[in-house]
This record gives sequence, structure tokens and C-alpha cells, in this order.
Amino acid sequence: MPFLQRVKEIGDEWSTAGWRELGLESRPPARFIGIYPHQTRKTLDLIHPEQFRRCVRRYRGEYKVKHFSCWDQFLCMAFGQITFRDSLRDIEVCLRSRQEQLYHMGLRSHVSHSTLADANKSRDWRIYADLAQSLIRRARLLYQNEPIGIELKEAVYALDSTTIDLCISLFPWARFRRRKAAVKLHTLLDIRGSIPTFIAISEAKQADVRVLDELILEPGSFYVMDRAYVDFLRLYRFVLASAFFVTRSKKGIQFQRMESRPVDHLCGIRFDHIVRLKTKLSENIILTNFDAFATSTKKLVRT
Repeated sequence: MPFLQRVKEIGDEWSTAGWRELGLESRPPARFIGIYPHQTRKTLDLIHPEQFRRCVRRYRGEYKVKHFSCWDQFLCMAFGQITFRDSLRDIEVCLRSRQEQLYHMGLRSHVSHSTLADANKSRDWRIYADLAQSLIRRARLLYQNEPIGIELKEAVYALDSTTIDLCISLFPWARFRRRKAAVKLHTLLDIRGSIPTFIAISEAKQADVRVLDELILEPGSFYVMDRAYVDFLRLYRFVLASAFFVTRSKKGIQFQRMESRPVDHLCGIRFDHIVRLKTKLSENIILTNFDAFATSTKKLVRT
């Protein structure tokens, strides 16, 4: 059974029958959802234990660990994510309220929030990053033929960032302004299935365009982004990688119009020009293969 389909069926089953079993007529607020650990276990059964153990061995995640394993840590954090817990103490309280069901979840003893905090601080984050990438690959295979409203077989990605506010007293290392702390989250989203394929966290002051240096580009793919990522020296990497970018231009860009093409104004496209940049650093940048994807690119701009 497909991975995400099974997750959906588990959620539907719990939303229709689970609440009635608890004597509730409708879905309760998010903070009370999923207190039963065995429901979380059904979802985690989709992850093969050997797949997880390989990630742990790769980074020696359980070196000198005797009691609270990486798998236990993952179970607790996954439980908190799936059931909308607000803090580590919230996870601890919910798990302790169902001591008799921890065995079904895979936990062999009760978990304290201090033990979980120490594990989150000391364990190598790359263990879970590698696990996430393997799950993303499985999910993308399920959505590889998902229609996106455009007759385009190539992969289409959307790149954007968001600023996450933090408490400056708890995160002094993330100072953004005088009385404010924050980090910036950069996400590359596969349009088919809305699956994140790349996530990077940086200082909030970092310019968005710098994340282009970290992307591993796929030949033939389309990358849709806003004007914050316009840097023609960096965008030239897309040309060298045989990839394509769709973006909005910044004000004041100097260019020379080489050719104008007919457009269908009913589609919302105002102009279709082939231009050459006039600055010295960009005068040698030439984009090719205009005809092959002209129609699809217009639709991407419109959507």
C-alpha cells in the first residue's frame, strides 16, 4: 500500500471512530489530539527499523548510549509532532498519562523531558536528516505522475523563505534586531505533492539569494522563485546545469530587447521578450532553448 495513502487511511480511521470511542461527537481541539500512543505507532510502522538503524550507524548515534536510544528519541519527537504537542513537558505528560500503552508504541520505560532535552542537544541531527530524505524519496515516487495543471513532464520546484520569530532571552545567538531574535527557513518545494526536498536554516539577516549556492540542481527541472533570488551570476549555474528558472525581475535592471514574440493577453501575459543584459558581468550569459518550454514557462509565471 502506498506510503501516504496508508497515513491518510490511519488519520481517517481515527477521525471517524476514535473520537466516538472516547465519547466525543466531534474532533476536539488540536492540543488534545492523539493522546493515545498506539495510534502514533500505526503511522511509524511505515518506517522500516533497519532503515533507521543504518542512519544511526552512519553517524555513531548510539556511541556510549545505554538506555534512551535514538529510536526512543525519534518515537517521542514523532509523537509530539503528530499529536500537536507544545513542548517537551507536554510530550512527557501525555506519554505518562498512558503508561500502559507505551509498550505498543515501542517505548520500554517512561520518558522525562530532561532526558529528551539532553538527547536533542547531543544526538547528531544528520541521523534524522538522512531518514527524512529517504522518506521524501519514497513520497516523491508516489506523486511523480500527479497533475499540476500544466502539460509538463519535468520536475517543477518552488523556492521561498520565511522568517521565524524567536524569544531573544532563550535564543540570544539568533539576534535579529535590538529586541528581537529570529531565524530564516529556506524551503524548496516539489510542486507535485507539495513535498519539501530541501530545507535550510540560516540567520534572519542572511540574504535569500545566498541559498542558491547550496542547491543541487536537477537537469531539465524548473525552479520558480521571486525577485529576491535575482543574481545573474548565481542564476547562471542553472544554465550550466541545464535547468531553468522562472522569476520576477527587479526594478532598474538594464537590458536590451532583442526580439518580441506574440502573446495571448487573455492568459494574463503582458509581454514575451528575448533580452540581453547590458551590464558587463552578465553580458556573456545566454539562455537557450526558448522554444521548447515557452508555453509551459508562461503558465508557470501565471500560476
